[in-house]
Amino acid sequence: MIERRSVWLGMPFAIFALATMALFLIPAYVIRPFHYQSPRALSIAVIVKGWAYLGTLVGAAISALLALALWPRVGKWGRAGLGVVMILVVACATMSHLNYFEWMFHPVPQPGFISAESAKLNAGEMVLALNFNNDARAYPVSQMAYHHIVNDFVGGVPVAVTY
Repeated sequence: MIERRSVWLGMPFAIFALATMALFLIPAYVIRPFHYQSPRALSIAVIVKGWAYLGTLVGAAISALLALALWPRVGKWGRAGLGVVMILVVACATMSHLNYFEWMFHPVPQPGFISAESAKLNAGEMVLALNFNNDARAYPVSQMAYHHIVNDFVGGVPVAVTY
């Protein structure tokens, strides 16, 4: 039989653990490349990300204290569950303190180019085009959507092409 005190500790533990994970997972899910983000969802994700730094610290600390209080009151499988949940909580709290968007959207420092005749683009594929000092470049939007920025020299001038 489950102790009444374990239930009273388990509910807040579950709430704080889920809230801590949500502070990382909501922005990470909404703000992802190659997927539509509605203006409302994006504004919510930005607000949640703003609170994530402090919220995950507090949530992880409270979750850890509640897990420690629950530890002697649960069996072997309960401890395994507490351990798994705490690993997820700590991972989400850690990730919310890192700028994981830099990992997803890193610039291309030295782009490589081929001639227009050699390019294997679909006829309908969009490109960003730049022509400067009789030097022309075309940057496929499908690649730009992933990297978001290309550092390049066009016509001898350094440029940062962004999408």
